[in-house]
Amino acid sequence: MADFYQILGVSRDADADTLKRAYRKLARQYHPDVNKEPGAEDKFKEIGKAYEALADPETRARYDQFGEAGLGGAAGMPDMGDMGGFADLFETFFNGFGGQNPQGGRTQRRGPQQGDDLRYDLNVDFKDAIFGQQKEIKIPHLETCEVCRGTGAKPGTGPKTCSTCGGSGQVRRATRTPFGNFTQVAECPSCNGAGQIIADPCVSCGGNGVKQVRKKLRINIPAGVDSGTKLRVSGEGNVGLKGGPPGDLYVFIKVKNDSKLKRDGVTIYSEIAVSYLQAILGDTVEITTVDGNVNLKIPSGTQPNTTLSLENKGVPRLGNPVARGNHEVLVKVKLPTRITDEERKLLEGLASQYSDKNINSSSGLFSKLFGKESQ
Repeated sequence: MADFYQILGVSRDADADTLKRAYRKLARQYHPDVNKEPGAEDKFKEIGKAYEALADPETRARYDQFGEAGLGGAAGMPDMGDMGGFADLFETFFNGFGGQNPQGGRTQRRGPQQGDDLRYDLNVDFKDAIFGQQKEIKIPHLETCEVCRGTGAKPGTGPKTCSTCGGSGQVRRATRTPFGNFTQVAECPSCNGAGQIIADPCVSCGGNGVKQVRKKLRINIPAGVDSGTKLRVSGEGNVGLKGGPPGDLYVFIKVKNDSKLKRDGVTIYSEIAVSYLQAILGDTVEITTVDGNVNLKIPSGTQPNTTLSLENKGVPRLGNPVARGNHEVLVKVKLPTRITDEERKLLEGLASQYSDKNINSSSGLFSKLFGKESQ
């Protein structure tokens, strides 16, 4: 059985305002008139059921003590017939976002409201994530309508007193529950508590007071970001209604893979293959790093699967680009599958210098190395 607090995404000690804000945000997201995805209507009803139980202090107290069993009724909820169902709930909370009111005009909410935050997923190249860059993006977001300056009213007109509530912004509602009839003072569903409606809405924004536009932004990607890093761009979310402050933009980073280099935190990993002669005698080879090609010294006697470290050639630490991790290079030793007669004689001469204490037999050694007995 779902927990009503979890459904609304609030803690069990959330106050009435927090519950209301959470409900409005979720209801706007999942209302069937807005969200056409499968399951949105069921989710909306679930949200409404949870809010209806927690919004009233008495039913909330019973729910906290007994769960849904304490709410009574076949459906576990008070009768919502007098409330007009979920359609009225949507009008009550969201008419100010461009819905029609019973008088045919547009409505406003009371006072400025904080705009919504936005999310943008940004793919970043491997090296750009390591050293940072500036990247230009385009985001769709809501901005204040320039024609009506956010009022939602046609220029030269203004709001009128709401006839539903007489300008008070509140209405009284009688609600039938299994525990008796209750009278509640609620926000006016026609004007959303503003006490006024906009009878002649702005043509440019449809009475919303806001318009969706695509805006170019230059995002500063700091050195050392990784997949899952979240960047906050203050004030670049949706603008608030009635002149409310805008929300923020959150940029989620996803770093592309590199064909040669792998990353784990601030450490870079790669592999190189050297011949058995290079491993025995030592050599200097060129390898690829995030800083470009560099020379790597292979010490004589390097064993297979040895790891060599290049200090300060890894990833800068996020927030401290001066400190960098290391680049770890795994050395793979290649053994030949075929050798010439001359190579065999040279190797046999070398093998004869070893005592049986070091190797079982020269022929056994060559059998393991090259897959056949020495001549």
